[in-house]
Amino acid sequence: MQAQGHRESFPTLFANIYASRFLLVSLNMDAILHESTIHRRRERLGKMIDGLELGDVYGGTIERIRAQSGDKSRLGMAALMWVSHAERPLRADELCHALAVELGSTDFSAGNIPSMSTLVGSCQGLITVDKEAATVRLIHFTLQEYFSAHPDIFSKPHSAMAEICLTYLNSQQVKALPTAPSAGTENTPFLEYCSVYWGVHAKKELSERARSLALELLKGHYGQVSTELLLTQAKHIQFWRFDTCSTFSGLHCASFFGIVEVVAALIEAGCYGINEQDYYGCTPLLWAARNGHEEVVKLLLGRKDVNADKPNCDGRTPLSYASSYGRDGVVEILLGREAVSADNPDKSGQTPLSYAASSGHEGVVKTLLRQEEVSADKPNHHGLTPLSYAASSGHEGVVKILLGREDVNADKIDNYARTPLSYAASSGHEGVVKVLLGQEDVNADKPNRLGLTPLSYAAWYGHEGVVEILLRREEVNADKPDNFGRTPLSYATVCGYERVVALLQSRKAVAPSTI
Repeated sequence: MQAQGHRESFPTLFANIYASRFLLVSLNMDAILHESTIHRRRERLGKMIDGLELGDVYGGTIERIRAQSGDKSRLGMAALMWVSHAERPLRADELCHALAVELGSTDFSAGNIPSMSTLVGSCQGLITVDKEAATVRLIHFTLQEYFSAHPDIFSKPHSAMAEICLTYLNSQQVKALPTAPSAGTENTPFLEYCSVYWGVHAKKELSERARSLALELLKGHYGQVSTELLLTQAKHIQFWRFDTCSTFSGLHCASFFGIVEVVAALIEAGCYGINEQDYYGCTPLLWAARNGHEEVVKLLLGRKDVNADKPNCDGRTPLSYASSYGRDGVVEILLGREAVSADNPDKSGQTPLSYAASSGHEGVVKTLLRQEEVSADKPNHHGLTPLSYAASSGHEGVVKILLGREDVNADKIDNYARTPLSYAASSGHEGVVKVLLGQEDVNADKPNRLGLTPLSYAAWYGHEGVVEILLRREEVNADKPDNFGRTPLSYATVCGYERVVALLQSRKAVAPSTI
């Protein structure tokens, strides 16, 4: 049988076809029942029998949503816009609060919150609540495809969503929240989404109203609760250092999201210092570099007073973060500045090259290696080189690039006497193991300080493929004990890796495990 690749399996394909047909009939029946007279119902039934397609049904349903009386038309279309364009699935309470926001109002009224049943009815059944995930979704994936094929159904949705989020964040209720992080947010379920994604929507489509609302929010003290929600989502802040750094300002926030127009307006207004550091010592430039916002990086670097190489509390510079996250364009821009050091280590001794190698960003690795000042084999404070990081993470392409350098030692040990091969073996990266074993200067059986060899690590972690590769090497002692007297076979036996045990026992001179 031929490999299916990304094709749907027959059962999945059949299930999707069946679901689509069932949905087609269901929506048509709803359409028939919504007609006011028998004549109109017969006409609708005739169209259904004549083979009305699902896209036509969606179009007809949307027409009925728009034709509803009272506020149902607005609610229905707004709900569909949010569910189809949100950056993540929305919970029912989040959606209800989003639709209760009144643009231009600084007061959020709880009496404006519609019920979920009202929203489902206003959408004519095109949305539903996923009970397992507790989120609201479209009735079928084909509806999302329909919206993508008909972008004119919603007028500038991201701009509208940014305006709603910013109105919510500017409301008296949100501004009145306690300053202690995560305190008193039970009655503001929409706060997390607004804090994390308002800038994402605004960057995609920035209306003049959204820009004005953003400046209103950011020119004041940017909310501490919103900051915590944003940075927690960004998975960056692990330790809050209120005692060492100032606050996360509006300029930090606008730079984080990469909204050029807002960053420019804040700089022009002189609201914040261009090199101001936040809780973690990050400058606006560092946030823009980390998130790959090239235009904001250029804008900030256009200022003569900007410190292009200013580190945060961990000693990491904008270039370090851009390299770690694979922001090729930003890396090129920063390296064009004389003040930026291409080989500047952080407090742990890791260089931009080391971070790029660890994350597998081949383009950034090549760019950095073209810089004369960059040391391709520079270890951190624990002795790990860029090659060690690339090998440990299984980035075969980066490993090959680094091994192509004459100044890279393929068998260099760190402070624990571990080699790149040792790290690749313990992580089970067969491709990297093969590449390293192809180097003449690599010792396939070199032990670390504790006496563990690459084979010991591979057996300990149950990596059968790596064990097989290493056992093909004559110089590998399959029965070599470590400093505690344990052999590869004893590790595999204790951990219950039967296949690895069998592979090791197939080698001659391997003694039975007594541990």
